[in-house]
Amino acid sequence: MTEKQTWSQRFESALHPAIARFNASISFDIELIEYDITGSQAHAKMLAHTGIISYTEGEALFNGLEQVRQEYRQGQFQPGVDAEDVHFAVEKRLTEIVGDVGKKLHTARSRNDQVGTDTRLYLRDQIHQIRQQLRDFQTVLVDIAEKNVETLIPGYTHLQRAQPVSLAHHLLAYFQMAQRDWERLEDVCKRVNISPLGCGALAGTTFPIDRHYTANLLHFDNVYANSLDGVSDRDFAIEFLCAASIIMVHLSRLSEEVILWASEEFRFVTLKDSCATGSSIMPQKKNPDVPELVRGKTGRVFGHLQAMLVIMKGLPLAYNKDLQEDKEGIFDSVNTVKACLEAMTILLQEGLEFRYQRLATAVTEDFANATDVADYLAARGVPFREAYNIVGKVVKTSIAAGKLLKDLQLEEWQQIHPAFATDIYEAITPRQVVAARNSYGGTGFVQVRQALLNARTQLIVK
Repeated sequence: MTEKQTWSQRFESALHPAIARFNASISFDIELIEYDITGSQAHAKMLAHTGIISYTEGEALFNGLEQVRQEYRQGQFQPGVDAEDVHFAVEKRLTEIVGDVGKKLHTARSRNDQVGTDTRLYLRDQIHQIRQQLRDFQTVLVDIAEKNVETLIPGYTHLQRAQPVSLAHHLLAYFQMAQRDWERLEDVCKRVNISPLGCGALAGTTFPIDRHYTANLLHFDNVYANSLDGVSDRDFAIEFLCAASIIMVHLSRLSEEVILWASEEFRFVTLKDSCATGSSIMPQKKNPDVPELVRGKTGRVFGHLQAMLVIMKGLPLAYNKDLQEDKEGIFDSVNTVKACLEAMTILLQEGLEFRYQRLATAVTEDFANATDVADYLAARGVPFREAYNIVGKVVKTSIAAGKLLKDLQLEEWQQIHPAFATDIYEAITPRQVVAARNSYGGTGFVQVRQALLNARTQLIVK
């Protein structure tokens, strides 16, 4: 199909070949072909339903479109740049199959509302798949957490040792992030699942179409109330890219922790061979490529969000060719998020081993129990701020003496404050430090076990 054949008799000559290539989107919007066919089948049914074409013609269009679908699936239909875009490619092949009736398919429709419909059908499907991947990711987090309720790991603020926490509690923090991602995508889908089909080029159509009929066929929840808005709206794409970016933030944060944990400085985890690579010149190396790639790919998704915002910020109503640039960013973001979720799920499930002896040692070699000493005094009537200052001095003198708090003798404790008794030693053991934090949402073992029950309940919701 040349440009001269595509456009009306308003044009006397074809596009320059280089401009035709520049203008074409078939190289990437072929991703939408099955969604385009599905939307076109609904449109054909509606044309017959409203009497705009006959039922026989509608059936011929529907069946012809299904043949195009099967030819594409079998690799027999592979349109090139001469088709310009997926919509013309499908229509051209349809007309070859069914004859002149194929030319009736585009009645009461524009590529503007057509591409908007295709993109929404695609994104709705992809959101469903990503949400399922999030559930798989969450399930692995819960599986590991259930085995590690009483495994302790240093907790950090400012990347400095702060207080020990349950490893399960740490992992469940990522479960909660993923839960918000899962819920956020559900909310985004409410704006995705609105049909622009029937908005025409920008002003609707003179034909007696039934937009709600096609919306129901395509399982849309509603239709756009304004045709100008319907063909030019990309809020749903921006929302999706924002949600995708937040998913990548969460995966990148976990990736950063895995990278640190696997380092020789931390030694909290060992990377299994199935999820690590080596160095081309340093034979001892085992590199955390999976989390590093996830961390790096996060920037791609951020970039697509920024690009979409920039595309939209200056567009007057209604459709503009700039909007052709929305698809590659959406497609790449979808593929990137799905690939990263899959990789991180596999890494957690099969690629990591926690080094339990190292973790057990790590929570005993610092002053992360200092707050518990202050709490100990506060529970015995010493104002917390006063207790805080007392313990600060103790930590300072202990560091100077090369001691930890657990190394102080009872006499030394009682010289600091007479409220100290022998039970101070139990109070500052790492296990008790964690167990005592039993406030709602805290790292105490009772709270963590309840959080795991709650998480399992949340996973049931599909």
